[in-house]
Amino acid sequence: MNALSPISAIAPGTGVAPGAQNTAALAKRGQIQKTAKDFEAAFLSIMMQQMFTATEVSAPFGGGQAENQFRSFLTEAFARETTKSGGVGLADTVAREMLKLQGLEE
Repeated sequence: MNALSPISAIAPGTGVAPGAQNTAALAKRGQIQKTAKDFEAAFLSIMMQQMFTATEVSAPFGGGQAENQFRSFLTEAFARETTKSGGVGLADTVAREMLKLQGLEE
């Protein structure tokens, strides 16, 4: 076989070219990171919703039906921004475990 043989371009045991395998692994790592951050944001949103249930705001600056309806949007925005700026460390732990399960340890 010469260096340009199609068989030599396949990673042993995978049936996939090495470059494609690395690209697929990178894409999977990126998706895992995104999923872990989304999970952390959802967790923080639920936690913040519970935190705000006891918060009462008096008129003229708050209260009423509209505030109750839109509070979930506010807590979701707080959670996403908290996660974007580093979060509480939950995303890193979740991503590490997901990578282990996929066989892509750091």
